[in-house]
Amino acid sequence: MGGYFSSILKDMKCFQFYTGEKKEEPKTVKSNSVLSSSSALSDREFRHSHLESNSQNASDTSTESRGRSQFPSLSDRPSELKAFTFSELKAATKNFNRITKIGEGGFGCVYKATVKSGEDSVKKIDVAVKQLGRRGLQGHKEWVTEVNVLGVAEHRNLVKLVGYCAEDDERGIQRLLVYEYMPNRSVENHLSARSETPLSWAMRLKIAQDAARGLTYLHEEMDVQIIFRDFKSSNILLDEQWNAKLSDFGLARLGPPEGLTHVSTAVVGTMGYAAPEYVQTGRLTSKSDVWSYGVFLYELITGRRPLDRNRPRSEQKLLEWVKPYISDSKKFQQILDPRLEGKVLRSAQKLSIVANRCLVRHAKSRPKMSEVLEMVNKVIEASTEIGNPEPPVRIVEPTSPESERKGKRRIIDMKLGDGGRLVRMWSTKLINTC
Repeated sequence: MGGYFSSILKDMKCFQFYTGEKKEEPKTVKSNSVLSSSSALSDREFRHSHLESNSQNASDTSTESRGRSQFPSLSDRPSELKAFTFSELKAATKNFNRITKIGEGGFGCVYKATVKSGEDSVKKIDVAVKQLGRRGLQGHKEWVTEVNVLGVAEHRNLVKLVGYCAEDDERGIQRLLVYEYMPNRSVENHLSARSETPLSWAMRLKIAQDAARGLTYLHEEMDVQIIFRDFKSSNILLDEQWNAKLSDFGLARLGPPEGLTHVSTAVVGTMGYAAPEYVQTGRLTSKSDVWSYGVFLYELITGRRPLDRNRPRSEQKLLEWVKPYISDSKKFQQILDPRLEGKVLRSAQKLSIVANRCLVRHAKSRPKMSEVLEMVNKVIEASTEIGNPEPPVRIVEPTSPESERKGKRRIIDMKLGDGGRLVRMWSTKLINTC
C-alpha cells in the first residue's frame, strides 16, 4: 500500500495527499484550492438566490497557508483497501458498458460490478465503480481526498471504500474508486416526486438520525476533524437494510487547527445547501455542515428540493417558502410532504425546531452535530406511536414510453465552483439499481 502511494507521488510530482494547501506561485495566480481575495459571486442567478451573495473578500491568510496538517496518510497506517488493475475493473463493468451504469455525478460515471472479495478467489461481492472523468488536476485532487478520507474513516454511517485504481499509461490517466454497493440508491431518489418508493415518516426520521451520526463522527469523533462541505440528499445513500450512509468526500476538508476559527477555502458545494457565511466569505467551519443538515431536515419534512426552478417563483427556494408556515401550527400542515400518511404533524413540527436551530444565521450560535443528534434522538423517542421504520412500498403505476423517459431524466444540481462561480453538475440518474 505504501509503495503505491510513494510511486503516485513521484509520478504526479505535484502534491501529496490533497489538503488544499497553497503552493508557492506567482502572486497573480491563485491555486484552485484556495479562495482568491475579492472573489465576487457575480452570477446573476446566484445573486438572486436565497443565500445573499454580497460577497466579502476572504482573508488571504487562510489556515491552509499557515501549514495546517494534512489528511492522515494511508501509507502511514494499515489499510484493507484493495488496489485494482484497470483491466480488472474494465472486465467487471463489461468495458464500462452503459447497461452497467447506475449513476453520473460531477466526479464521473458510476457502474455496478461484481469483484472478488479480498483474498477469497471464490466469494464475490457487488460494488459500485466510480470512474474519474477527464477533469485534470482538480479531479485528481478530489480522487486523492476521497481515498484519504475513506481510507482512515470507518463508521457504519459512511459508505465503505473497498479499493481504488490508479494507472497511467498510453491510454492516459485512469483514476477509479470502488465502493460497497448501495442497492437502494440515494435519499434524493426517494424524495423525488417521481419516486415509486416514497419514504415513510419513520424511515425519514431514521435517515435523519443516521446522517447526524455520520456527521458527528466526522466532526467530533476522529483524531482530526473533517468537514464534509457537500452534505445533501444525493450524497446520502441507502444500503440493503435501508441504513443511510454519507458518500462522496471529494470536497471534504480538514477543520481548522487549534487556535484558529475557520479554514479559508474556495467556495464549492451545491446551491441551496451551502451556508450563507461560507458562500459570502469562503470561511469554512463544521457549522457549515450543520446548516446543510438543517436544510436537509426541511427536505425530509416537505419532500421538496432546496432549490427547484420547475416550481412557481414563490416556491422555488425551500427555506423562503416554508418560512410563513413554520411558526403557525395550523399552517404547518401545508408544507408537509403530501405523500406522508398517518399522524406525523407533531413529530414533523418537532423536527422543524431542530432544523431551525441548525439554520441560525450566526454560525457560532448553531449547535454542534453531537447536540443535533441528541435532539433528533429525542424527536424519535417522542414519536414511538409512528411505528418502526419500514422499507418503502413500491407504488406501481401504468407506464408509457414517455413516462419511462421522464423517470430517467437527470436532475440538475446548481453547483458552486471555485471562487463562487456557478457550475452545473449532473446529479445521480434516477435509474433503478436493484
